Amino acid sequence: MTGRRTATLIPGDGIGPEVVGSARRAVEATGVDIRWEVREIGLAALAREGTALPPEALASIRETGVALKGPVATPVESGLRSVNVALRQALDLYACVRPCRLYPGVPSVYDEVDLVVIRENTEGMYTGIEFEMGTTETKELIRFIGEATGKWIREDSGVSIKTISEQGSARIARFAFEHAIRHGRKKVTASHKANIMKFSDGLFLEVARRVASEEFPQVPFEDRIIDALCMMLIQRPEAFDVLVMPNLYGDVVSELGAGLIGGIGVAPGGHFGDGAAVFEATHGTAPKHAGADRANPMGAMLSAAMMLRHMGETEAGDRLEAAVAATVAAGEVTADLALSGHPALGTRAFTDAVCYRLGKGR
Repeated sequence: MTGRRTATLIPGDGIGPEVVGSARRAVEATGVDIRWEVREIGLAALAREGTALPPEALASIRETGVALKGPVATPVESGLRSVNVALRQALDLYACVRPCRLYPGVPSVYDEVDLVVIRENTEGMYTGIEFEMGTTETKELIRFIGEATGKWIREDSGVSIKTISEQGSARIARFAFEHAIRHGRKKVTASHKANIMKFSDGLFLEVARRVASEEFPQVPFEDRIIDALCMMLIQRPEAFDVLVMPNLYGDVVSELGAGLIGGIGVAPGGHFGDGAAVFEATHGTAPKHAGADRANPMGAMLSAAMMLRHMGETEAGDRLEAAVAATVAAGEVTADLALSGHPALGTRAFTDAVCYRLGKGR
């Protein structure tokens, strides 16, 4: 085990402080010595500091290089479309990694699921470049498009700009192949709609194929049109391993993958850039459950296990994941996973059970 580490801790909103608190307890139960820099983002930050995305929080993540984050809300008065998207763009966290692994004891119609969705995080439909219906700018844009292409958009339209770049496509494809090699994965599948969007998705596919053939010929590669992929994931999830795709498709397929393994409460995630990484469960703030000891901290704990591995504490990360898996396999689950008529644990009791398996008494 290495010496003391430093990480940023972002409690978040709603159930965020509860699930992140559970994940923090579990990390500390592994024996890894971490000094936490607690910073606020979201509703709490807006109330205290007047901004939902304080520069101090961004500076902390840049300095520590790693953060464990709870779900955050985007207040209307913040002026941001999404605090989460703004965070990823500010730190250039271009790769979202969503492991989708089914653990014994989690209710599912499948016997086995073990795949990884890698989503480009900064381009595609989430650039935030939009034009509101009826504005002068939108009318000018519609006129320009009509004159340039001969294709006229209805005047009562809002317009969003989708961008896919060669550089962005290359780095997310390269990230996917490197992830596959590092984690002993067997295949990479790129998903797209290049049959229709030939100059955006077509570019993504062209670049992914080039990266596959020129840089990673040892890793099997294929591609699937996004609608066909979604159907095949439901029919045969075991046919896939590492999936890489543009932003919007990755958002949808990540949620589909969570559905395969028991829901968003059990799904971990990590956002990676060249200088920092942020780890968080994939669920929202669920404010109606805040403070009720009802939230499932499994996704946050598994995200913390990903964080430990990223920090070089691979053995501790593996032990944390194994403790979570053993707890669920023993039938000690929160209400969202409990079968009808079976007892369920609260957030604190589930955390106690995981920490007990890590060597900390209940």
